[in-house]
Amino acid sequence: MYVNDHHGRWHADASAILRAALDGPGGDVAERLAPADAEPLLLKARYSAFDHTALELLLGELRADRLLLCGGATEACIVQTGIDARELGYQVTILRDACATVDPELEELSLRYAERVAGMVVRVA
Repeated sequence: MYVNDHHGRWHADASAILRAALDGPGGDVAERLAPADAEPLLLKARYSAFDHTALELLLGELRADRLLLCGGATEACIVQTGIDARELGYQVTILRDACATVDPELEELSLRYAERVAGMVVRVA
């Protein structure tokens, strides 16, 4: 399941989103993680992938109970998505080495919070 910031547009053009990611920092990583044509791509306007998106409905159809989170930014989008997932009853694992940050110190603090307070598992992929 792929969820991406909408960056002022609400059309889920996976190829345009991927092109922008490939041209930016970390493009080599984006290339390896690119969604296949048949994989869902949701757009979000806020930190959490659950906030005003169809993610909960899609996960319900899949009968998911554990989510593995990766992406960026760890200290914002990833941890906030995890908090919302926990509130909805999902088990959550954050794959720390598959996440990106703009502030390593803040990332460490947020991962400690995710594990100790919010009840998420933080592991190496």
